[in-house]
Amino acid sequence: MSLWAIDSPKIELRPNTSESELQTLIRAVYKQVLGNAHLLESERLATIESQLRDRNISVREFVNSVAKSELYQSLFFNSSFQNRFIELNFKHLLGRAPADQAEISEHVRIYNEQGYDAEIESYIDSEEYQQNFGENIVPYPRSTSSQIGIKNVTFNRTFTLLRGVASSDSDRKAKLISDVGSNLATSIKAPAAGSSVSSTSKRFLIKVVKGAAKIPSRLGKLEYVVNYNQLSRQVQNIHRTGGKIISITEVA
Repeated sequence: MSLWAIDSPKIELRPNTSESELQTLIRAVYKQVLGNAHLLESERLATIESQLRDRNISVREFVNSVAKSELYQSLFFNSSFQNRFIELNFKHLLGRAPADQAEISEHVRIYNEQGYDAEIESYIDSEEYQQNFGENIVPYPRSTSSQIGIKNVTFNRTFTLLRGVASSDSDRKAKLISDVGSNLATSIKAPAAGSSVSSTSKRFLIKVVKGAAKIPSRLGKLEYVVNYNQLSRQVQNIHRTGGKIISITEVA
């Protein structure tokens, strides 16, 4: 049983994508960008879905339209405080949490000086978005495993924003404002009630690929089984010794 979806499989629009695969992709975009919100059939963006089906727009442009839609604004902009809106934009559009207060301040500046559309475009038109998702890959939570250039604290903060598959992003309160504003470490938290884990008495299997000579392993792979209260410390140790986390799963 999975604790979190660790780097969800990439869903990509290809020239030979079938209609059923296209529908899977569209649902994946809605789920990622709308933060697991329940979507009524009448709320689907039929016009841009048709444009995507006809290959008149890319997945990136489809994501852009969803994030600029009245639905997205009603869910996360009109009803949320500014810091919460920005941390959700990071989660939904870049697949990670904001790294520090400087990033949040920069996006506050963009919105205040250039407006809503410019704030959305600052993620989707960024080099970071292009490097990770390009034109036709659906954004996904990508810093839930180790990545070059992403701080360990961002790894922990992303878990704080994910909170399990049963949760949604309807909460108006910012989750990281204190830690980010004070430059404090963020502890890994258990997923929300109703997700695959409901108790901190669980044990977890961490699978790691050797990233440096500091980790001795003939095959280059290691596995750790830890209790929940050891999880955050073990993750930090793996990062310090150069390992790359492949998955974290609950074990019996």
